[in-house]
Formats: sequence, structure tokens, C-alpha cells
Amino acid sequence: MRFCRPSHNRTLESFDPGRGEAFARFTAGTADDVDQAVQSARKAFDTVWRDMAPVERARILQRASHLILENLDLLAVTESLDSGKPLQEALGDVRGAARTFEYYAGGPATSCRATAFRSARTTSATLFTNRWASPRISSRGIFPISTAARGIAPALAAGCAVLAKPAEQTPFTALLLARLLSDAGLPDGVCNVVTGTGPDAGAPLTTHPGVNHITFTGSVQTGRAVMKSAAEEITRVVLELGGKSPVVVLGDCDREQALAGVLGAIFEKCRPDLFRRFTAGDRKKSIHDDFVEELCRRTKALKTGHGLDRPDVGPVNSAEHLAKIAGFVDRARGRGADILTGGSVTQDPATGKGWFFEPTIIDKVAAHDELAQEEIFGPVLTVQVADDADHALALANDCRYGLVAGIYTSDFARAHQLAREIDAGQIFINEYFAGGIEVPFGGNKKSGFGREKGLEGLKSYCKTKSIAARIA
Repeated sequence: MRFCRPSHNRTLESFDPGRGEAFARFTAGTADDVDQAVQSARKAFDTVWRDMAPVERARILQRASHLILENLDLLAVTESLDSGKPLQEALGDVRGAARTFEYYAGGPATSCRATAFRSARTTSATLFTNRWASPRISSRGIFPISTAARGIAPALAAGCAVLAKPAEQTPFTALLLARLLSDAGLPDGVCNVVTGTGPDAGAPLTTHPGVNHITFTGSVQTGRAVMKSAAEEITRVVLELGGKSPVVVLGDCDREQALAGVLGAIFEKCRPDLFRRFTAGDRKKSIHDDFVEELCRRTKALKTGHGLDRPDVGPVNSAEHLAKIAGFVDRARGRGADILTGGSVTQDPATGKGWFFEPTIIDKVAAHDELAQEEIFGPVLTVQVADDADHALALANDCRYGLVAGIYTSDFARAHQLAREIDAGQIFINEYFAGGIEVPFGGNKKSGFGREKGLEGLKSYCKTKSIAARIA
């Protein structure tokens, strides 16, 4: 693996959220470093990668999958230290990254394909061909390896050279992943990683004239800036932005199934880009009181702690974001919100350190309250009461986001009707966050556009060319 020297000696600290302390340093990339990486990608694409047989690309991706599993513990511990997520979740994410490369190892056979029509005098074909450089930019520090894998793997399968810019809070698994790709036989320069801040490294990447495609994961505000920058060069973009994902729990559901699903989705699985609001109710019988009472009891029993100690709930990724979460809850408290449990900043009970927020449930939140409308990105569950399924549908769609939604009910006809009418990119019925790498992922409305994962994710890194020729 070839490492390009940065144009300076500036570095940034990476913090362990579970301790609130710096544990490593990394290079603070600049526009010069981005330009060097783009040139590296172009050279590798022009001289090696573009003409490599699809089967050889597939073999490299398959070897990368094996190497990720062979380095499972190293990657998971790094992920936990870097992001704060519980080790058990980090292990799952690393296995998921390996599965992503395994899945897209089958992609090169279909990423450059043709469909043809032939008449007596004319033949025409539609070709899906590759682009030479496809950056992956992420400002979400909580899913470093899974976010990187779901962009890098399909881009490489499609024959693109890649420049990845990880979130400055969590740079290390992207760097380790690039090393493993090199060990798997990926030619030098095909996968490049530039670390640094958004303004110093991310912005120059989105405006670089040598970039053909941008896949971005992050906030709506930053996504809007990425789109504006990309417009200057007419660069194509895929955006996975904010989420405020509802879980609709109806009165005829399997209560235990719904309780486990809601609790795991918001707290145990620590997926803070999908902060759910949750609606409960039925025209015949309200389930709100009993359901929320049991949900609170289970929430109070959850253990917080350092990610390596395998807690139920890990720390928040940064001190700045911890203050943002606390601000949401403090403002709600000032408005007289019904905070049933949690609601305060806390620390690791074992060390008295770290950036933690108590698992929190806030009841009977008004539809237009900021708690129901804005992405909190922390362990805060807001509850709304719906009169019936139609009211639940209205509440679910009364939001500028449309990333993910869940439905719990024993009536599958009603579930599928709700699934059709809820405006979100993914709908889960009687479970939460299912599907795997095979299922396309992405949002509607302010949650972005375009899809990652599945064959749709592979198509994002291809372009269409139609060729017609007179043959007689």
C-alpha cells in the first residue's frame, strides 16, 4: 500500500467518547491533499483499474471480505473506541461490512452490461458503464465502517476509483479498511482516504473538477451545501441525510414484539440517525398507558457505559453533540414536557467520565413540537398518541424527513396499506431495521435521494450510454 505524504504536518485529535479523552492523532487534510488524492485516483483508473477484468475485481472484493473477518476484533475495537458504540454492535457492523464486500463481489458481472435490439438494418444497445472517480464523504461519525463499506464496495465493483473522506470524529476504520483492500490486491491509488474536517477536506472534494460522483451521508444543512458545490461541475450526487423515523404501534399488535422492537431500535441498537417518534393507539382500545409504562420500566433498567464494556447504551460521539441533545431536552422541559424517564447528561458509572445522555422518554409530544420534527441524534424517544390508524398515518407523514418507518400490527392488510402510504424510503413491519445489504436504502423528502445497498446502490456508480449503428 502506498501512502502519499501530506502537504503539511497539521494533525487533529481523535477522542474516545466513553472517556471524553483524546486517544490518537491523524492528519488534517487540506485542498492540496484532496487534489493529490484525485490525481492518484485518475492515474490508477487510467492505467490499471479501468481495464481490469470484472472477474479480477470480484476476486479482490472477495479477498477483502475475508480479510475484514480475519481482522474482526481489531476493526471492532477501533470502531468502539473511535465512535463510542457498544462493542457488540461494532462487531455486528464489521461483519456487515464483510458481507457488503462479499455481496458486491458478484457485482462486476452485472455493472457493465448491455441490452440490445436488432432489426434488419440497425442494432442498438444500452450500456451501463463506469465512472473513474467516485468519492465517499461522511459527516456522520457513528457508523464509520458500515457507511464506508456501503459506498466503497459498490463503487469498486462498478470499476470506479474511490476517494473516501470519513467523518473527522471517526477516521480510523476507513484507514484500516483501505489497508485491508491493499492487502487484498487492490492496485495502489484505486482507493484513497483523506482525513480532516469538512471545511478543509470535504469542501475541496465536492468542488473538485476531477470528481464525477459524490455519495454523501450527513446532515441536511451539509447535504444542501454539497449539492450547491456539486452543481458548479454538474457532478452527480447521492444524499443520505437526516431522519425522524416513526414507529406506528397499533392496538392489535403483538405487545412483546413491539416493545422489544421499539426499545432495541432507539436504545439497545444505538442507531442515532433514526430517532423515532412512536405513535400508539387504536379506535377501539388505547394501548398507550400500559405500553409506555412497560417501555419506561425496561428503559430504566438499561446500563450505560464505555463501548468496550458492552453496555446497553454507549456514549454520544462528541461533547458538542451532547450539548445539542441536552439543549433539546432542556427546552422541552421549559415548555412543560412530560419527561417520563431520563432527561439529563450523565457519565460512565464506572469511571465518572465520558459523554453520556440518559436514555430518555418524553410523552405526549405535540405534532409540531421540535422534538417531533427535528433530528435529535441522541437516545431520546418521543411519544405521540394516535386515535386510530389514519391518525397514526397523518402523524407519521407530518415531518420533513422520510428515511425509515416501522409498523406493528397483526392486521397485515392494514400494515401494507400503511406501508404504501407512509412517505419513507424503508418500511419495516413487525420488526425494525431488517433487510441487510441486499435491500436498497435511502430517504425521501429532506432525508435525501438516491439509493445505497442492493443493485440500486451499484447502479449509482454507473452511467448509461446508448449506441446505435447501421449494419446494412
